Amino acid sequence: MELTKEVQEGQQAYTRWGLNYYRFFVLGFSNRLGWRCSTPRLLRMYDEHVSGNHLDVGVGTGYYVANCRYPAANPRLGLMDINENSLRYAAGAADKYSPEIHRYNVLEPIPDDVPKFDSIGLNYLLHCLPGSIAEKSVVFDHLAPLLNQDGVVFGSTVVHDGRHNAIARYLLKAYNERGHFHNSSDTVHGLESALRERFDEVEVQLVGSVAFFSARKPIGTPRSTDGE
Repeated sequence: MELTKEVQEGQQAYTRWGLNYYRFFVLGFSNRLGWRCSTPRLLRMYDEHVSGNHLDVGVGTGYYVANCRYPAANPRLGLMDINENSLRYAAGAADKYSPEIHRYNVLEPIPDDVPKFDSIGLNYLLHCLPGSIAEKSVVFDHLAPLLNQDGVVFGSTVVHDGRHNAIARYLLKAYNERGHFHNSSDTVHGLESALRERFDEVEVQLVGSVAFFSARKPIGTPRSTDGE
């Protein structure tokens, strides 16, 4: 799989050691004190939107898919990432669900033989992707065909125009300089605009430095006729 320099930079920190660091530093420190968006708050986002037929994209440590409340006893769980370390780590965290592994670069079209899902989560993915928010939002074009009718795409991303304290400003500067983040021009408005170009139903909410989003009914797809 050939990757651009920027994509490589965005995911190169996710080594085995880096994922252990992520689990303790990001989930324990920077979420609460830096981004002022606690890990329990992010987990609640999953509880609100996750289905029993879920795909997680940009899987990190797998903490959220391993700990959220599914509406089914035996959910189908798919994990999608370009980083093999992240996929192995997340699959281990959520091994009780026997997750499917899909190794793809979501900045490129995804093969059409991947079975569809009722929910797709993108937690802390967009701020790692290169380009403007308008450019990187091509991921929604590539993921929409994997979404079942009446399904939901949801997630969160750190945005440049969030409500940043001194810790958040330091982290943003450091991560962008190192190439771990590419969000120096990402805005809440830009994210909402990109989603509204693609979906009929969109919700965006700012919590500290983090924009939460959910979207339903991709524009141009057939609508349900139930009850008509």
